[in-house]
Amino acid sequence: MNPTATHAPAAARSATQPLHVALVVGSNRHGRFGPVVADWLLERLRDRDDLVAEVVDVAETELPMSFEPTPEATAALSGVTPKLARADAFVILTPEYNHSFPAGLKNLVDWHFAEWRAKPVALVSYGGLSGGLRAVEHLRQVFAELHAVTVRDTVSFHNAGASFDDKGALRDPAGPDAAAKTMLDQLVWWGEALRQARAARPYAD
Repeated sequence: MNPTATHAPAAARSATQPLHVALVVGSNRHGRFGPVVADWLLERLRDRDDLVAEVVDVAETELPMSFEPTPEATAALSGVTPKLARADAFVILTPEYNHSFPAGLKNLVDWHFAEWRAKPVALVSYGGLSGGLRAVEHLRQVFAELHAVTVRDTVSFHNAGASFDDKGALRDPAGPDAAAKTMLDQLVWWGEALRQARAARPYAD
């Protein structure tokens, strides 16, 4: 994965500029499948001229579970918080662990608050028979509490390991590509609308 750097704060950018999207890779499990799906997602994001992507990988973020502002936590936050703050929108990639999403992803979410507010979130999942959809439904509740807006359509990979070949390419890309376009179209609509709204009147909960 090769993240694309971003610079200007989300509220300061013109409505005509591309939306800056943070792609959050939500698994830190040893031997995880997430990077395969993340690489596919980055290709879909980079195919568009209305989106600029930057990666936030839970596996590369060493946040303690205690929520204590230790020097280690401060250092970890200095690497990840600016990426979330400057994003206009988010794509969250999650597997399903025990009918929900991973603890590392929840930890990253819970260390932040204002960074999520009044911004749209698209959800992409992968797993076995359920395709990670139970993790998605739990994430909708979490982001609603954080004043974020989850878009209606998602992308899910059922039996994800069998969906991609040994080189990380989808065996049958037509369905996922179409689903990704629908989801990202919705993300752009909400992202542009909410960016303009935040610029016109700061959001207050």
